[in-house]
Formats: sequence, structure tokens, C-alpha cells
Amino acid sequence: EAGTGVPVVLIHGVGMQSAAWEPQIAFLSETHRVIALDMPGHGGSAALPHNAQLSDFIAWLRFALIVLKVENPSLAGHSMGALIAAGYAATYPNTLAGVALLNGVYRRTDAAREAVIARAEIIRSGRFDLETPLARWFGDSAIDQAARADVARWLAEVDLDGYATAYGAFARGDTTYADRFASILCPLLAITGDGDQNSTPEMAEAMAKAAPRGKSLVIKGHRHMVNLTAPNAVNAALIQWLETTREGENS
Repeated sequence: EAGTGVPVVLIHGVGMQSAAWEPQIAFLSETHRVIALDMPGHGGSAALPHNAQLSDFIAWLRFALIVLKVENPSLAGHSMGALIAAGYAATYPNTLAGVALLNGVYRRTDAAREAVIARAEIIRSGRFDLETPLARWFGDSAIDQAARADVARWLAEVDLDGYATAYGAFARGDTTYADRFASILCPLLAITGDGDQNSTPEMAEAMAKAAPRGKSLVIKGHRHMVNLTAPNAVNAALIQWLETTREGENS
């Protein structure tokens, strides 16, 4: 937690931890109260039961916000965190000032869903490699390689059971709340990179189109970890989104 003022809650992706939001925590805490949570089974948070699904992670978030006494926050999530954030916004539409979805997934193709479910089973068995996702997420630039080193360390540190549980919910959660985006009445921002093969520009645009106050941003030359590889562009988009949520309060 850092900063004071209107609250912004950040939820990282599967296999990561709250530290993955460092560029956003440093920037947004200059004007907001920023709370970065460790997803269950990651960082300092205990894991949920093995059969937990996306709705269980949303229930965890609801409980966490109540315990922390955070009211009417703006909520941003990355990857799995974006699934949680979108589902939360659809379930509790009157409790958020805004929702931002970074590198989120939305209505995968059947082939893509089968592939990610198969990977979930591999992770559950303990037989998985780190190099495949890292090669898919990062390019060769200096900033990509620096971010890759951090992400590789976080993936190596994650609790295997917590990772497997979260990944299973991630693999099966892309359609759970997809039909309910029309109920998300707060400003919605969907961001991804044009090189993200799994959280595609088409998904970001579809999510924005499905929400009454949705907008999308595709960052050129970047992939899955845009908040780390394009922090300036992401931070600028987030602060503009936060200004939009304030306009809604004052209208």
C-alpha cells in the first residue's frame, strides 16, 4: 500500500505477485491511495482450495476489500487479475468507480481454450517449463529483458499448488462473466499489446465494445506484460482512466 486519496486496487496475473505492479504503484501513489494485493496462493496470500474457480477468487476479493475497508475503489487487473476484476465489476456493479483490464482474456477460441486447459493440467502435475511463456511474453529489447528477469524470478518463487489452482480458474474463466459486461456501468478500460498472442487486441476491443462505457487501447510493439515493458504508456492511460472515473462522480 502506498499514497493517500481515492483508492486504486491492483490485482496481478497468475504466477506473479503484487510487486509486478511496481511501476504503477510508484506513479499512481503520487495522487492516489494504491493497494496492490497478492492473489490467493501468491506472494503472502494463502491458497484457495484446489477446485476453486473464478467465482471463488471474486469472493476472495470481495472479502479482502471489506476487511481493508476499501469503498468504491477503481480496480485494475492484469491477465488473471483482469478476469477477477471484470467478474467483480459485473457482480458488484455499484461498488466500483472504474475497472481497467490489462492483457485480459475474453471468449477464447475452442482451440485456445483447450490449449490453456491442457497447460493447467501440466502445471497441476508439476511438469511445466518457464521458458515457453517467457519467450511468448517478451521481446529482445533491453526493457523487455529486464522485465523478463523479474517475471522469471516471480514464477520460480510461486507456490506450486497456489499457482496450479489459480491457473485452473484462469483457464476456465474466459467465458464465466463474458455475457455480463453490459452490466458494468463504470468506465472500463481494456489494454493489451499488439503482439500478445493470448490476450489479443481483438479481445480488448470486444470487451470495450461490450461495456456501456468501455474503451480499448492497443500498445504497439509490446506483448503480454505491458505494465512492465511499456510503463509510461500504461501509466498515462491509467491516469486518464482515473480522471474519467472522477468525472463520473462529479456529473
